[in-house]
Amino acid sequence: MAVDRLQPIRLGDRVGATLRSVFKLDPVLLFFVALIAMIGVVAGYSAAEQSDAWVERSIVRLGLGFGLMLLIAQIPQRWFFAVAPWFYAAVVLMLVAVWLVGDMGGGAKRWLDLGVIRFQPAELMKVAMPMTIAWFLARRPLPPRPLDVVVAMLAVGVPTVLIAGQPDLGSSLLIMASGLFVLFFAGLSWWYIGGFLALATAAMPVMWFFVMHAYQKERVLTLLDPASDPLGAGYHTIQSMIAIGSGGVWGKGWLQGTQSHLDFLPEGTTDFILAVYAEEFGLMGLLVLFLLYLAVIWRGLWIAEHAESVEGRLLAASISMTFMVYVLVNAGMVLGLLPVVGAPLPLMSYGGTALVTIMVGLGMLMSIRTQRSFLGHDR
Repeated sequence: MAVDRLQPIRLGDRVGATLRSVFKLDPVLLFFVALIAMIGVVAGYSAAEQSDAWVERSIVRLGLGFGLMLLIAQIPQRWFFAVAPWFYAAVVLMLVAVWLVGDMGGGAKRWLDLGVIRFQPAELMKVAMPMTIAWFLARRPLPPRPLDVVVAMLAVGVPTVLIAGQPDLGSSLLIMASGLFVLFFAGLSWWYIGGFLALATAAMPVMWFFVMHAYQKERVLTLLDPASDPLGAGYHTIQSMIAIGSGGVWGKGWLQGTQSHLDFLPEGTTDFILAVYAEEFGLMGLLVLFLLYLAVIWRGLWIAEHAESVEGRLLAASISMTFMVYVLVNAGMVLGLLPVVGAPLPLMSYGGTALVTIMVGLGMLMSIRTQRSFLGHDR
């Protein structure tokens, strides 16, 4: 009987060992990521008016995303850092090209059209930034010296300014955060952090009057008072808050939401899928979802803590915290706590470009976890 009780544990250990050794995947991280993706399909099916075609497209999209994650996981982490500075330089050149010959769309110049493919270089920088800053700092004494901090800040600042001017304030802030997280985990002095925050605060009036575009200012003002323009700039926020509030504690039930099904809630399968989910599954459903996101972040930070190489630690920590920023920005936008910036909810919002970036980051975490031995007890 004792042997029978131990058998499931042994089977689970064998499955985990197989995933780590053969497929180079971390079973714990994979479990939480897959669960969130499944919830996204369930919520999206309701938001898409129970469209089987939407589900098929979503499953194909997720299949390709998980395939990309698997592919990235097979790459030894040393290869990431071998190409990091060259990758960063190439993406900066692409961002300059966007300024010169980029395609316009939706009032912004964010795309490069190479004939066979049209893409946003800003998405590539979300991967290149933490890789490059981690590569740079890991080869120098830590905590970073003043000169190294200045060089790293310049490396963060150049693409951030280029992307903010497209304009794409949301992506520029995410990219800046991914680089600053590397600096933070490298042991950046609190004096530097305090100075940066003070400088950022002092720069806000300059940004408001000389940098921000009219529509960006409108979003900030709408955040302060959505009811000032209920059928215009405040419409998304108001309808989202109505949907979340009407869900109550337990929700209206799957497929029973009214805000999305009656077309009051815009972008229900993309940026505002969290509002659809909250209306149908309520506060308890939101708590479960946020716990799953917290589990992904925890596992990423655990991988960072147990990685041997300095580069691996810094990169894994930055990826994990940037993933957290994605979640917080989307949730804050949907809950009316942050301006509407078009930030997708990781693994749930329908869309290809953001999913690619997220899956590449998760694949890097898998590689750091499995491509080498770990310090301490292996779990």
